[in-house]
Amino acid sequence: MTYTGWILLTASLVGLSCGIVGVFLILRRMAMMADAISHTVLLGIVVAFLITRELSGPHMLIGAIIAGLLTAVLVQWFHSRGVQQDASIGVVFTTLFAIGVILIATRVGNAHLDTKHALMGEITFVPWNVMHVPLLGEVPKATFMLGVVLLIVVIVIAFFYKEWKITSFDPALAASIGIPVVLMHYVFMSLVSITTVASFDAVGAIMVVAMLITPAAASYLWTDKLSTMIVLSGAFGILSAFMGYYIAVWLDTSISGSMAFATGIVFIVSFLCSPKHGVISRFLHKYSTHGAEENQVDRVS
Repeated sequence: MTYTGWILLTASLVGLSCGIVGVFLILRRMAMMADAISHTVLLGIVVAFLITRELSGPHMLIGAIIAGLLTAVLVQWFHSRGVQQDASIGVVFTTLFAIGVILIATRVGNAHLDTKHALMGEITFVPWNVMHVPLLGEVPKATFMLGVVLLIVVIVIAFFYKEWKITSFDPALAASIGIPVVLMHYVFMSLVSITTVASFDAVGAIMVVAMLITPAAASYLWTDKLSTMIVLSGAFGILSAFMGYYIAVWLDTSISGSMAFATGIVFIVSFLCSPKHGVISRFLHKYSTHGAEENQVDRVS
């Protein structure tokens, strides 16, 4: 595969996995948790590096999962003690992220791990860091990890699809019929953490947040059916990856930043043009309804 092909494949895997997970973040009204976890996993990554002194391996994933779960537990703990949820998220995410930044600045040294890398990623370098995979040959490490994470996300979502659906729309009903709502919540937070850290090194925190939230929010405007929403969100994530890459080539600018910008374009188009919730369709419906009422009045008179 070509250099461009690997970049597009890697970004598409990010868009697809984040798009699927993002649907449930939107439905659970936890969009800001995506922002929080995408930043606080930095602390888990840094601590894992300080312990092992290696920038790749399963320890990074484990560290990120622990940081993501720690974020979810602390947010829930503060919220249960009277702190508003958005305030809890703000306090926990800024504090843990700041600790990660301080550790990078003071303890990491000359390793390829810094705040700019954490925010913007290094997707242009992805095709050069390869590993040998049986039957596939030389494959970029980031691409392979994202493929594995996508497979995990699809399996977990598909296997517990009914449980995710019920707990997302009506947690009280789920608890009443014996579904372990709290356990499902922390399993879901683990999925968010895994998806985030797999995307983190390649594309950075900014694009992770954009891909987790915006494609799902756009798909929400197009359909009221969960399965269709999941498919659309993943498709919008892939579309944003391709659009963003060619925007970056055209403007000679950051690829990750352009892909995040492309998600915004997809959302704006959806916001304007979706058949049921779009601004244009609502205006046309209102205009046609008003016209029909006027015609009826004219007939009566």
